Amino acid sequence: MAQRGIREFHGKKMMAKYWSEYFKGLEKYDGKIALIDPKTTMDDLAKQNPWLKKEKLVVKPDQLIGKRGKQNLILLNATFNEAKNWINERMNKEITIGKVTDKLSHFLIEPFVPHDKNKEYYVAITSNREGDAIHFSAHGGVDIEEVWDTVVTIQVPILSNIDDIKIKEKLPRDLPDEEKNMVTGFIKGLFKFYADLGYAYLEINPMTVTKGGFIPLDTVARLDDTAQFVCGHKWGDIEFPAPFGRGLTEEEKFIKELDEKSGASLKLTVLNPKGRVWTIVAGGGASVVYTDTVFDLGFKDELANYGEYSGNPSTDETYQYAKTIIDLMTRKKDPRGKIL
Repeated sequence: MAQRGIREFHGKKMMAKYWSEYFKGLEKYDGKIALIDPKTTMDDLAKQNPWLKKEKLVVKPDQLIGKRGKQNLILLNATFNEAKNWINERMNKEITIGKVTDKLSHFLIEPFVPHDKNKEYYVAITSNREGDAIHFSAHGGVDIEEVWDTVVTIQVPILSNIDDIKIKEKLPRDLPDEEKNMVTGFIKGLFKFYADLGYAYLEINPMTVTKGGFIPLDTVARLDDTAQFVCGHKWGDIEFPAPFGRGLTEEEKFIKELDEKSGASLKLTVLNPKGRVWTIVAGGGASVVYTDTVFDLGFKDELANYGEYSGNPSTDETYQYAKTIIDLMTRKKDPRGKIL
């Protein structure tokens, strides 16, 4: 499994698209949301999405950045012109978060949702060796780590049916009784959505409670890219952006473009261009095994790349993939030699 982060925009769009299928009986999340990149003309965007000028807005970068609230990277309760100016002031500007510096290039805009801060909930689903784990708290928000003792964790074993898991009985005691049925239904629907669409990680923090359902205010998601052949048609026009602070090299861009044009899978991440150990591995599962073995043998600091080719690539695609890795490997000599 290769977990790959997706933009919040795509995670919420996917949730809105399949809401009626997985969250029956709950008030529909309409998925009003827009993505802005350096090529976007804001006035044209407003013509395509009239709600932008009719509602108060939330604006934030959408580049796999965590803790945006604590980084003062969220604009709340803004007019369209305020949102427009805020984005223009930051577009293509470098910022530093911790030790990582990068340019802001993608922003998300969605309606501002007035709500009671005491009704911010936290829910996440993560994968592990035994299956999947559901995490829930009635005290969501930016400080969830500080109140982690309020989070309950419900394990869903491999091959088990979520409908057979007693969710309601395991919810936090401080969750109002009148909300437990609705929360239970939402969690079961979210798990089915997570499983059916090939997610490996899905977090909504916070989500707020309405009279008839929930609204996801902030979402973090990662897909299992090896599930693309099974449910990729449900993902739609999606992209896997590089993490904040890590732009793609020319070689990574080349393989990414090759992958996008192919029905096969071609992946490449350069970890250490000066590394001595390079891999050309057929199969996503095999690539994980090889990487783990390199680490186990004590060569983690020498591992140069991670990637795989699979799905019956053509002879030319395989040639271009191998040529790229061998070119990277042989650019600089190492007196100790190199390993492929």
